[in-house]
Order: sequence, then C-alpha cells, then structure tokens
Amino acid sequence: MPVEFLTDEQAQAYGRFAEEPTRPELERFFFLDDEDRNLIAKRRGDHNRLGFALQMCTVRYIGLFLDNPSAVPWPVVEHLAQQLEIEDPSCLKEYTERPKTAYEYAWVIRDAYGYHQYEDPAHGRMFRAFLHGRAWTHAEGPVALFNHAAGWLRRHWVLLPGVNVLARQVSEVRAIAEKRLHATVAKAALRADPALPGNLVATLKTPEDTRYSELERMRRPPTRTTGTAMKGALQRVEDIAAFGLRRLKLKQIPPNRLSVLARYGLGTKAPKLERTAEPKRTAILTAVMRHLEAKAIDDALDLFEILMATRLISTARRATDKQRLSTLPQLENAARIVARAAKVFLEKLESIEEAGGEVDVTALWRALEEIAPRSVMSGAAATVVTLVLQDGDSAQTALRGAPALRYNTVKSFLSLLGETSALEAATGGVSILAGVKKLPALSRRKVGEKPLLPREIDDTLVPPHWHKAVYANAEQPEGTVDRDAYVVCVLEQLFRALKRRDIFASPSHRWSDPRARLLMGTEWEAVREDILAGLSLEEDAEAHLRELVEVLDATWRQTAERLEEAGDDAKISIEVQPSGRAKLNVEKLHALGGHGFGTAEAEHGQRDRGLG
Repeated sequence: MPVEFLTDEQAQAYGRFAEEPTRPELERFFFLDDEDRNLIAKRRGDHNRLGFALQMCTVRYIGLFLDNPSAVPWPVVEHLAQQLEIEDPSCLKEYTERPKTAYEYAWVIRDAYGYHQYEDPAHGRMFRAFLHGRAWTHAEGPVALFNHAAGWLRRHWVLLPGVNVLARQVSEVRAIAEKRLHATVAKAALRADPALPGNLVATLKTPEDTRYSELERMRRPPTRTTGTAMKGALQRVEDIAAFGLRRLKLKQIPPNRLSVLARYGLGTKAPKLERTAEPKRTAILTAVMRHLEAKAIDDALDLFEILMATRLISTARRATDKQRLSTLPQLENAARIVARAAKVFLEKLESIEEAGGEVDVTALWRALEEIAPRSVMSGAAATVVTLVLQDGDSAQTALRGAPALRYNTVKSFLSLLGETSALEAATGGVSILAGVKKLPALSRRKVGEKPLLPREIDDTLVPPHWHKAVYANAEQPEGTVDRDAYVVCVLEQLFRALKRRDIFASPSHRWSDPRARLLMGTEWEAVREDILAGLSLEEDAEAHLRELVEVLDATWRQTAERLEEAGDDAKISIEVQPSGRAKLNVEKLHALGGHGFGTAEAEHGQRDRGLG
C-alpha cells in the first residue's frame, strides 16, 4: 500500500521502469564501457551475458535489482543486445528460467561496483545525517524530500529499500525537524522576553469596537498613495516593532523554514491558532510577526518609492514641461530677434577689423535698429535671460524647483520616517541617513520666526541642480535656506540611495542589504553542520572543488579521445576561435525522439559510465 504523502502512481513508479527510457538516458545509463564488457564477457551463453548486462544497467538506472530482471521495456533489451552483438534478444527468457542465476549475478555486480545494502551501518549514518540536514535546511514537502533521499542513495551506490521503508523514514525525519523548529523558535521568544508569547496570543483577540483582530489589522497593507497613507504605513511599522522581535536570536534557523511557518500561520484562522498547542503556537505567531515586520517595512518603502516617483518627481517634471512648453513661443520670438541682431553685430565687427578702422557706435546702432527697435531688442534679450537658466543643467534645476511646492505631501510622515529604526546605511549612505534623521526637527521648526541658515544643514546633500531651489528662493530672506526645498531634496537623495542599496532596511525582504545573507563567523558556525550535511558536502571546500575539477578534466579528456577515434564520423567537433576560446560545433546533430532527460538522469549524474 502506498504511504500517505505519495500518490498511487508515485508509489508504483518507485524502483521500477515507470516509462520507457529516452534516447539520452539509454546512451548514458545503458552504455557498456570497457570495464562493463570485461565483466560481462566472463558469463557463458548469450542469455547470461544479456541478463547480466541488463541487471547491471538496471541497478545503475533505478537504484535496485528487480525481482524479475526481464521486467524492463523491450527497447532497453534491444539496446544492450546491439552493443553485445547478440542477434536474438529474445534469448533473455532463458535467463529467467533459473532464478538463482539472477540472484548470484546480483551479488557479483554488488561486489564489482561497490554497491551497499540499505542496512549498511556506515552509509546508514551518512544517509541519516543527510536526511536530517536536508529536512532542517530546506523548506520542501515530503515528496520532494523523498525524491532527494532516493537520489542520495543512488549517488552513493546504496540499494534502495522498499517504498514504505523510505517514506516512513522521511516522515519521521520531517516530524523531528518540525519539533526542533517549534521548540527553537519558542525558546528564543521566551529568552528574549518572557511576556512575548502572551503578547503575541493577545493579537488574536478581536476588540469589542472592531470587526477584526489586531493581527488582521497589522496584516493590512496601505491601499492609497498619499502622504497620509505613508504615515499610516510607518505607524504600522512602529506598532509591529513594539514587540521587540529584533531581540530574538534566530540565526541558527534557516530563513526559508521561518517563511514557511509564517505562511502557515497567515493562512490559518485566529481561533485555530488559539487552540494550537505549545510550543507550536508561539513558534507560529513569532514567525508570523517577524514576517509582518519585514513586510510592513517593505510596504512602507514601496509606497515611498511610488510617492517619490509619481507625486514628486514625475509631477514636478510634468509641471516643468508644461511651463516650458507654454513659454516656448515667447522664447522662440525673442531668440529669433537676438540671433538676427547678433549676426549683424558680428558682421560689422568683422568688417571694422578687416578695414582697421574704429568702431562707429552710431552706425552700429543704425544697422541693428533695422532689425528691430532698440527697446524691442533689449526686451528680447531680457526674455532669453529669464527663460533660459544660466547654470550648467537648466532642465534639472527647473525640475528641482517644483518639488518644493510638494512639501505638504511629505510633511505628515517626516517624523516617523526620521525616527524609524528600520533604516540602516552602508558607507555611501551614512551622510544621507544622518540627514534623514534630522528631518523631524526641521518639519517642526517655525521657519517664519527662525529662518534656516546654511550652516544648519549638510550642504553635501544638496546637488548643484538643487542650489537655486534651496539657497536662492526669492521669497525667502537673503542668505537663508528654503526648508521645504531642502527637505524634498534630502528625500530625493534617500530615494536614490535606497535604489543603490547605500541605504537599506532591516528586517526586509525587498529592501534589505544583499550582504546580510552572507553567513560568516559565529552565524556560519551555528548552521554549518546542518547545511553541509543537507548538501552532502565535506567541510574542506578546497578538496571538494579539486575533486570536481578532476572529474571535469577527466570527462573532457575522454570526450577528446572519443572525438579523435570517431574522426570524420563524429557528430560534434571542437573548434578553436581566433580569440583562443573553444567552441562546440553541433551542426551534425539531429533531433532525438523521447521526452528529454528524466529524473533518474539527474540523480545518476555522478555515475556516468561513458558518453556513448
């Protein structure tokens, strides 16, 4: 009978040919190399040689010996018979007439290729270490873990046990990992604050004046793109941060395990969570609240990004573009007059220079007034000066002048943004974050009574295209700073720094520091054993990489030898480009039938017996 997490089809496909092997699988797992042929040649009779080869390749492909060695797809038999030059593959039926022969040959194959019984103590310890490490470090379902377990056994030349035996061990290991997870998280919560479990359970209660619980309220993201919504999003961050979840020491727990636990909690109704036994309930609620803490920060920063892009920068750009378009006809007329006057002026100067005479001012003015009256030319020049800014980036300067008018959009959330502990900075964002921290005080300042002076701000946060808006507002007293423009300027620097991750959020899923996921020091030591076991890796990384290089080198050498043997008949060739790089030419290859590489191929990748 199949176990509970496997379907009937999955259980029946275990340890047998579920379908006909594809052509690439035949060439990989049913190819007979020189070592195979030497061992097969010791058998007497075509039926024994074919049966022996079939058993040898079957265990290589599915990981165990079949009770009936001939219970394989017929193309497999024909493929092996062709390699052994056996004209009548049907002779295989003689091989099954004496069951003891297949049994004896199975032992020969085990000894020759180093297969181990599932009950082998040494490999059993290795397998259990892998299984426990994999279950702890990977948040995968039982079927996936079952497949990885079967793959590990195949890669390490361990004969597969019965489907129920393996499935039962997978279920037991997953149960142990779940209990370990719940106990570890709950213990960390109690250690951080004995009152924390009770406070988390209280969020499941529904207050009398509302229709939903506190937990449900904290789950709701902002739905509008306004300054008020941004204030609410930051307040949500502060409400969740009040639980003090940052004090929890959970570095030894894989983040993906906590994420799965949080998803389970978020998908479970509050009454069911209340009835959950300890320590599972505390573990679930802790994972849920940690997830919501990071999500609340992400939601707030996502909203900040939208506000900056749509309500400040884009709005200012649209307003600036509209204003510049409205003045374009006036600028064109003025520029046309100034250009004609400049042309006449230059021509007169050149003729005077060639003649070597003195400048006749009266004659020069007479020539210029033929273009337009003196007053018109002066007005045209003044118009050009007014509409075309004099700094090096006039478009950027004009664009940055408009956001100062959008100060009211951001004013409502400046205090929460500047006082939040969620933002941290790398080296390139330290000064920007320091400027953000000062925004709450600036927002409360009555600049009408006490103007803001340049020495009170960080001028390194004011790019050149912001100078006019910040330092030269005609409506402000001379020598003072436009507070509103400076605040929006700092917010734009924060916006850019978040994009570059010079400033990042913690905890966060989308705005976090990419380097924070790198484990070093004590954090790596806490999880090293489980991670290495789950990946079947040894602790010596250099030795592991050296082994991989040796395998790759041997494979390339074997490929080169096969290509040389094939000569002009080879389906592929290696061409050296002028740059010195090698290119694999596969123009002679044609499409193969079948369904492509199967699961067994991936699991047996380290057991390749030849390239075919």
